[in-house]
Amino acid sequence: MPNSIAQNGVAYVRKEMSVDMPPPATEVGVIGWMRKNLFSSIPYTILTLASIYVLWLIIPPLLKFGIFDAAWNGQALVTEYGLDRLDRQICTTPEQGGIQASGWMGACWPYIGAYLNQFIYGRYPVDQYWRVNIVYAMFVLGLVPMLIPSLPFKRENAIFLFVIFPVAAFVLLTGGHIELSGFLLPDSWMAPSLGKFVVDFALLAFAFAAIVFLVAKGAESNGMKAAIGVIAFFAVVLIVLLICSTNFGLEHVETELWGGLLVTLVIAITGIVASLPLGILLALGRRSQMPVVKLFSVIFIEFWRGIPLITVLFMSSVMLPLFLPEGVTFDKLLRALIGVALFSAAYMAEVVRGGIQALPKGQYEGAMALGLSYWQMMRMIILPQALKLVIPGIVNSFIALFKDTTLVLIIGLFDFLGQIQSSYSDSSWASPVQSLTGYLFAACVYWFFCFSMSRYSIFMERRLDTGHR
Repeated sequence: MPNSIAQNGVAYVRKEMSVDMPPPATEVGVIGWMRKNLFSSIPYTILTLASIYVLWLIIPPLLKFGIFDAAWNGQALVTEYGLDRLDRQICTTPEQGGIQASGWMGACWPYIGAYLNQFIYGRYPVDQYWRVNIVYAMFVLGLVPMLIPSLPFKRENAIFLFVIFPVAAFVLLTGGHIELSGFLLPDSWMAPSLGKFVVDFALLAFAFAAIVFLVAKGAESNGMKAAIGVIAFFAVVLIVLLICSTNFGLEHVETELWGGLLVTLVIAITGIVASLPLGILLALGRRSQMPVVKLFSVIFIEFWRGIPLITVLFMSSVMLPLFLPEGVTFDKLLRALIGVALFSAAYMAEVVRGGIQALPKGQYEGAMALGLSYWQMMRMIILPQALKLVIPGIVNSFIALFKDTTLVLIIGLFDFLGQIQSSYSDSSWASPVQSLTGYLFAACVYWFFCFSMSRYSIFMERRLDTGHR
């Protein structure tokens, strides 16, 4: 061919690129995605077909029970069939001439509607629901702006969410007006219990400040600055306690009346918020060069990781009061909160420690070359990178903690699932589909919260991903 072109004096020179041919239909679109992800090999094809078969066995019956055959509008059925009240009859199969107990429909959602307030508020007084609703609204208004990275005023929002909101939530939910009494000086030295408490608290604050000052001076650090920080911390705690002891005219509601989603969220949020900073401190303590600090951290972590949460709750509720002096009691919910927070902090410490150990040694050497102190290095260099690496592990611990709140039922606290189980004792709604409906509703609620945390962790992981691929 080249010879013939040369003999005829004809040469071919391409002056423009040829048009790209479209990719094969089997490589793009839905078909291409399926070939790449579902049927790329014989083992993948077998797993895909097996998964489709399992989903076929599960999803259609679930949809049939929960949606298509379910009873939905209970009040409309009461009116249509002339029933006296809203009870289990509306979930039976309708026949000619009215409702007869000839069979049962799918999920009985009117039963959920009838008990929805108890599932959300527990036995909280009905006329005080507005207080719980305000707490829910404050939490959402503080959490949503914090979770959106592009919104401004993050520092102010954090102050509201982690300082103002907990105090306001405590006052609203309990009614405030807690009694404060002295604990150091003899009662005969000062008559008013509140004034004695302030004096005792101030003495305790100055004692801790003096200890911190001496320790910091021994470590060649700024002892005065550390002491002032301790006093400032105690001052904030004192202000919070004084606010909680103020009588705002709200009815006092015992925590024994709390229940449902309220208890679940209180335990889960408290455990999540408390476990992360405690876990960070324990992780740093376990890697500390100071033998006493390291030994304490190791013993704490291994002790709490070595016992199940159900044992922690049982001990905090049943055994702890036996070791307290006569007349000294702790609220049952408070004991559960402390136990859950300490238990979760031990697991969180190991997650954070894994992230710290994953960083290369050059990060530490670079920070020390800049002349940064230990805490500056941890705050600005090490911890931000370590926490970014272990975001999946942190959120996994949060999700596990949220689901573990169901164990508080063993100590007599009716969380969301416990409140649903307690409703089964109502004979007016007793039916073969009652428990199935309740557990299906509980599964949907837990899935919503856990899936939301999972998706947000994926979003933050992608946003903070600065690696080069």
